[in-house]
Amino acid sequence: MSWRLLVIANETLASRDVRDFVAARSDGRAVQVLVIAPALSGRLAYWASDDREARRAAAARLRKCLDALAAAGVAAEGAVGDADPLLALGDALVLFPPDEVLIATHPPRASCWLERDVVARAQARVAAPVHQIGAEGERVAA
Repeated sequence: MSWRLLVIANETLASRDVRDFVAARSDGRAVQVLVIAPALSGRLAYWASDDREARRAAAARLRKCLDALAAAGVAAEGAVGDADPLLALGDALVLFPPDEVLIATHPPRASCWLERDVVARAQARVAAPVHQIGAEGERVAA
């Protein structure tokens, strides 16, 4: 039986912090890793139900993350998820019951997810341990 890690992250997805966490948790065991990249859209695109650009950007972040994990020796699968990280998490849980969950956010000073209490709300919904790391991502580094 494989140990299963579910990763949810947006702009921090391809960060070294995410790669290092997943590689460390995967070391020396049979693993299955599923990475979910929420499709972040602006309010106008959300209300217009036009998330094509957001899905393309999420797919690009996801590809970078999967490539970085592969370079670190971790085989992972991924999918673009709902813009709401809690809905994306719920959708993933239906198909992939994890042994652990990693939510990667921006650091506290820059994280909308932390402001919206996403991690605590995820911990209330998931029986598995939920870890959070604050990583520097595209928005912070830009």
